[in-house]
Amino acid sequence: MTTTAKRSSTTNNRLAAFEERYPDSFLLKYIGECKSGKQLIGHELMTMLDILLTDLDSPEYRFDTVEAHKRIRFIEHECRHSISPFAGKPFILELWQKAYLETKYAFYMEIEGKWIRRFTKSLLVVARKNGKTTMCAADGLAEFFCGNVGTNVLCASNDYDQAGLVFDEINNMREESPTLVKVSRKNQKGIFMGGRKQKKRRGKFSHQNKAKIKKLSAKTGAKEGKNVDKAIIDEVHEMKDNSLVAPIMQSTSTKDEVMIDEITTEGFTEDGYLDGEMKDARLYLKGELHRPRWLVWLYTQDSEEEVWQDRRSWVKSNPNLGVAKKWHYLDDLMAEAQTNSATRAFMLAKDFNIKQSDAQAWLFRNEILNEEKVDLKSFAGGFYISGNDFAETTDLCASTLLLKKPGDPKSYFYTHYWIPEIKLKDAPDGVDYQAWERQGYVTIVRGNMVESSMVADWHFDLLKKYDLKPYRSGYDNRFAKDFVNRYEEIFGDKIAVNVPQDFKVLNNPMRALEADIRSKLVVYDNNPVCYWCFCNTGIRLDKDERIMPTKMRADKKIDGTAAKVDAYAVYDWHRSEYNSIISG
Repeated sequence: MTTTAKRSSTTNNRLAAFEERYPDSFLLKYIGECKSGKQLIGHELMTMLDILLTDLDSPEYRFDTVEAHKRIRFIEHECRHSISPFAGKPFILELWQKAYLETKYAFYMEIEGKWIRRFTKSLLVVARKNGKTTMCAADGLAEFFCGNVGTNVLCASNDYDQAGLVFDEINNMREESPTLVKVSRKNQKGIFMGGRKQKKRRGKFSHQNKAKIKKLSAKTGAKEGKNVDKAIIDEVHEMKDNSLVAPIMQSTSTKDEVMIDEITTEGFTEDGYLDGEMKDARLYLKGELHRPRWLVWLYTQDSEEEVWQDRRSWVKSNPNLGVAKKWHYLDDLMAEAQTNSATRAFMLAKDFNIKQSDAQAWLFRNEILNEEKVDLKSFAGGFYISGNDFAETTDLCASTLLLKKPGDPKSYFYTHYWIPEIKLKDAPDGVDYQAWERQGYVTIVRGNMVESSMVADWHFDLLKKYDLKPYRSGYDNRFAKDFVNRYEEIFGDKIAVNVPQDFKVLNNPMRALEADIRSKLVVYDNNPVCYWCFCNTGIRLDKDERIMPTKMRADKKIDGTAAKVDAYAVYDWHRSEYNSIISG
């Protein structure tokens, strides 16, 4: 028998012995199904289950399912779904949910001469649409009614509205139960024990019990996060630091049995709170960090490659796939991700718990390649929309003309760049600004800065040479004062348009530009600087899946891309008027 086979046989024997000792344990049933392959999970969760299996045989811990099963029964008997397609139906927990909940409440350890609940903190990472918020809401309601008198439950998140999602789900479940409504009430401050019409004024389920459920955000955490028995902290990936968690943890210092539940998907925040938690979690799973009161429950993929190559592996990060979350939803998303960079990054983070950095690659090089040229003479006497990005006066700046032809879906860009002489020595490897100047794409400005008014003068030169007139010119407001003053002096008021550099404004034009580039509908005059800027461009995503451009690396320039996105934004705002003008 091989070493692996011996280890497997030993594990199976131990598991069988534990199942005989604890015949009603959901955790042991779940471990058994995971070990047999009936339930497919990733390596990280399997490691946690192995740790728990070992701990069952340790004299340091006791395993008693009474309190855990009380809460599970409460959830399945008293809680109902409030959201379609399960609205009104009893909340019947899946095995993985029962195993997770049982584990939190069934392990005990001896501290200061008494046996108390082992786990005081849990980290649950699971992909979106797998019922994590609903489950944790039900858990919070169960603790409110099944826990000690005076139990304080907090629904917390980085954002107050997000915290409200858990709180509202708790209240929806409460209101769906006639039994719970009779003995509890809700007002603007929270949910409290004791019904509005309740005559009984004493006992656990009366006004005498000062238990409460409240919601809080990072802004109110220090004020409201006091005397906590249970906290549900949702969407931890959005938190930049521990400013929300710290006051909550501090408020538990006088209590033996608390439960801080951190629930989340992966996200995009660089060096955020979740990054630190995941780093520590992985050290814990490797045995390099001792935190016996921390439950780490990670539904993660074993690699990004398996996401693309093995459809069956998707359940590793989606334990409710085929139950709540639909296979066809992921199939459609995977198809879209093949050609949409934002969808790809968001999907990997939110649907497969694969961390994505702030900057994700926007386009592949073969998608960017387009050798078609732009003949300005063919546009002579016409109108254009421009985009202008000045960055810093000591760095590269760009101005681009967006030109359209009636009945032609293509966007024609004519772009010029400026850079101060002093910056030539800082050029990244492979970049030759002097060669680009000789080719007519770049102007090297003598001295140490580029005056933005030079860009306005370039537009004036085009007017004189080709009779090309601006319909509107978009610009990033930073460093643009001299440009705007000179531009209005030349072309008049209301031509220059500020384009705010935020997700709300830039999302749609950047997506439109991406789609047109992929479809070879963007002609950028085979300008090598434009090509370089496109290749350097990454995308940043916010929580609403909106995008804006960002650098893939600090030394890479994206000014040409930024100018084109600004031009697309202005074109989107004035599409009808501009198309009418160029059509004659």
